[in-house]
Amino acid sequence: MKLLFDNTENAFSLKSDAELERAYFLFKLIANEPLVRIGTAVTNFALKAQLPVEGLIRATVFDHFCGGTSEADCLSVIDKMHQKGVSSVLDYSVEGAEEELVYDECFERVGALLEFVKAKKSIPFAVFKPTGYGRISLYEKVSQNQPLNDSESHEWNRVKRRFTATCKKANELGVMLLIDAEESWIQPAVDDLTEQMMALYNRDRTLVFNTFQMYRWDRLEYMKNALQRAHKKGYYVGVKLVRGAYMEKENERAKSMGYPSPICESKVATDVNYNAGIDFCMEHLERLDFFAGTHNEASTHYVLQKMKTMNLPNNDPRIWFGQLYGMSDHISYNLSTKGYQVAKYLPFGPVKDVMPYLIRRAEENTSVAGQTNRELELIRTERKRRKIN
Repeated sequence: MKLLFDNTENAFSLKSDAELERAYFLFKLIANEPLVRIGTAVTNFALKAQLPVEGLIRATVFDHFCGGTSEADCLSVIDKMHQKGVSSVLDYSVEGAEEELVYDECFERVGALLEFVKAKKSIPFAVFKPTGYGRISLYEKVSQNQPLNDSESHEWNRVKRRFTATCKKANELGVMLLIDAEESWIQPAVDDLTEQMMALYNRDRTLVFNTFQMYRWDRLEYMKNALQRAHKKGYYVGVKLVRGAYMEKENERAKSMGYPSPICESKVATDVNYNAGIDFCMEHLERLDFFAGTHNEASTHYVLQKMKTMNLPNNDPRIWFGQLYGMSDHISYNLSTKGYQVAKYLPFGPVKDVMPYLIRRAEENTSVAGQTNRELELIRTERKRRKIN
């Protein structure tokens, strides 16, 4: 299987020589933590000062990690990937202020996105982030079962209406919907809302997916309990399995507030927990659909081994693999050549508004040195194969 992921000709078949060189430059930059910190500070300053840097950002980091500034702008990328058997998950990656107007705009945008997705076979999923629909502090209060005043109750009802209307529209259009995970202190409210949506709209098929961050040691137990509740109430469970995105924030908060960290004690423990999640999902496919969101070759290989042992076809409709656009092409495109179901998360939005997402991508890659080094190793191999100096 290692040879499957080592095929750089497949992995970078959509990249021109110039795009490959850009990727090489970006990952070399990301591998240097001080440069990432300096570059982040300079970029933020330049954007706030309204300096003319958007063109440079668009031509480099934006075009590598994002599909475009709008849905239509992403179409050429979507179509090219689909020709190689890789689907897209369009992700409107704009992070707005905590205002009702912004939440309404996000809700409307996701609704329009559902219509757009419905018309494209190459986009099987839509996605939204719960904090795009309501205030973090409100989710936190609901998660802790604290009483809400009248104003907060009305506000929470608006959040629930946005969730319900989005899932209802996804159901009417037949579009699968991924609901992103949030920080541990607001996730209980997200879980409750998402389970309510599954109970409403996952009756005949899996349409709504919750996201399980497996760097949290408690998520496997929650997943097991969620499936038991689904069995009792007669609906299907959608599971998007990821490692997680808020580790430093989670550990710092736990330390400052004096409670046990919800994060696994080590990367090894996280890997074990993630693979335990794979085991659980694969053992319950009669009631569960599974989206393996991972850039980890070993975990991907583990799913493939399980599928082979269970005599499942490569294109089993209940099993998807997912990676972020601009990363782990060696996994995405080499899986697609073997007929597995693969979808790339394709972020889009105005350049300035998507910068927080891009900065997180750079910081996360910097903190996972092995992954960045693997990207560089594969790009070097392909440059050598193409005889690029």
